[in-house]
Amino acid sequence: MQSATNYVLMHGGTQGGWIWAETIEAMNIQAGGSLGRVLALDAPGCGAKRGRQTETLTIADVAREMVADIEAAGMRDVILVGHSQAGQLLPLMAVINPALFRRVVYVTCLGQIPGKNILEMYGNGLQGAVENEIGFPTDPATTSPSERLKIMFCNDMDAQQTAAFFARLGQDNWPPQTYAETDWGHQFPGIVPSTYVICLQDLAIPVPWQEKFASQAGIDRTVRIDAGHQVMNTRPHGLAEILRHEARF
Repeated sequence: MQSATNYVLMHGGTQGGWIWAETIEAMNIQAGGSLGRVLALDAPGCGAKRGRQTETLTIADVAREMVADIEAAGMRDVILVGHSQAGQLLPLMAVINPALFRRVVYVTCLGQIPGKNILEMYGNGLQGAVENEIGFPTDPATTSPSERLKIMFCNDMDAQQTAAFFARLGQDNWPPQTYAETDWGHQFPGIVPSTYVICLQDLAIPVPWQEKFASQAGIDRTVRIDAGHQVMNTRPHGLAEILRHEARF
């Protein structure tokens, strides 16, 4: 039986710690009582921290708060897992207190395009139209934000899953300055051993961009899973298996 392992889970943009519920349940089932502790963090303005005044908070402020939350929980030897926009935070968190973490796992995380913030990284056109922009799977000029999000986040969900997911969106907002940041601390890769989970059906961060961002993170392992961007919701048992397996390294 695998020894107990502690996990800290960091959500992406427009979401909160609640997004991990299905994967946490799957991890507990698979571990059969030997999982250890699991902490799902909330960025300021998200989940249990909704309603906070966040206008002045930088990405460095958020990283320090997340590390403080882990320290306050008394957790050590942690597998730190982040999704999507959490790619902003994970390298900074590893720098702040590398001794906390056994391994960092990037789940289809954003990396940085030098000199660009998140909005500039995506641009305003279709994927592949501009070499140094991620782009969108459908034309922003002819589709609404809601339609784009459904394609980007829900392409591997059925109608019921999509409705349940969208019912929870719109309540969680990362600090606005995080979308203006152009320096995420990626000059410090490799401080903690790391893994990048590539989601093969992801239409929010296409596979070539995931591979590019993985190369920035100084990772020593790459894992692939046949899922879309919201892998923690659509393939919770598959992701749980990956996260538990990565604790062995």
